[in-house]
Amino acid sequence: MSARFASTATTDVQAAVVRPMTVAALDGVVALETLVYPFPWSRGNFVDSLAAGYVAWTLNGAGGELIAYCIAMRGVEEMHLLNITVAPPLRRLGHARRLLDEMARLCRREGARRLWLEVRESNAEARATYLRLGFVDAGVRKGYYPAPEGRREDAVVMSLIVAGKERGDALD
Repeated sequence: MSARFASTATTDVQAAVVRPMTVAALDGVVALETLVYPFPWSRGNFVDSLAAGYVAWTLNGAGGELIAYCIAMRGVEEMHLLNITVAPPLRRLGHARRLLDEMARLCRREGARRLWLEVRESNAEARATYLRLGFVDAGVRKGYYPAPEGRREDAVVMSLIVAGKERGDALD
């Protein structure tokens, strides 16, 4: 897959395809990661995640363009979402929900009862999205994320109970 990612808001959520992330997809994933985050994961972080067998998906448009991606780590009766990113022009269209619905379905298939994540305390947009999707605040990790000028930023820990939810979308 090339390093191109979606740059227009015309991509239909239902037409998008969830695919396993591959090493071939990493040019696009790393390009989007670098565009979005001031302290992005390195290519090596993604390669290590794939090598470790983490759940890693891309969400692609009909032409193969990268819309979003996510990576999660399995645990005992839980899943830990490590990274979820949507191309900026395609936010607020349901792409994150699509990936999180797929993740919740996977959790249930594998017997994971809860989905965990951390989010920057300053990332109000993401926190609001997670709350809308049913996640709840579970705590704070002090100094979890790097911040400008050598400082650190707290992470809000959030969780979603996924066991027992069988109707409609996985997050309903």
